[in-house]
Amino acid sequence: MASNVTNKTDPRSMNSRVFIGNLNTLVVKKSDVEAIFSKYGKIVGCSVHKGFAFVQYVNERNARAAVAGEDGRMIAGQVLDINLAAEPKVNRGKAGVKRSAAEMYGSSFDLDYDFQRDYYDRMYSY
Repeated sequence: MASNVTNKTDPRSMNSRVFIGNLNTLVVKKSDVEAIFSKYGKIVGCSVHKGFAFVQYVNERNARAAVAGEDGRMIAGQVLDINLAAEPKVNRGKAGVKRSAAEMYGSSFDLDYDFQRDYYDRMYSY
């Protein structure tokens, strides 16, 4: 299991830190985030907060692969918004502009099949 620390103060590690936005943290836990993102490389830190998370990789190459592979993926009914922490997306909505709930959260509440299968396997393993 990775550390809870993702280093936002070390400029050398910023390019290996991935921001995961629009994350349904009521359903998706730290272990789920680690399982999804570990296929891109060794994770040295993972912190999950309300609605978002950060994953710290060993190097920038792993972080860029994770961004390319997971940005836009739907997990637990929400489309993930993923980018390098050092390179925030510039096309974010303007502050104060109201968006509909369907636009913010998507209209689908279906769980991603792999996540749903894994979740039920964990919940009902006897």
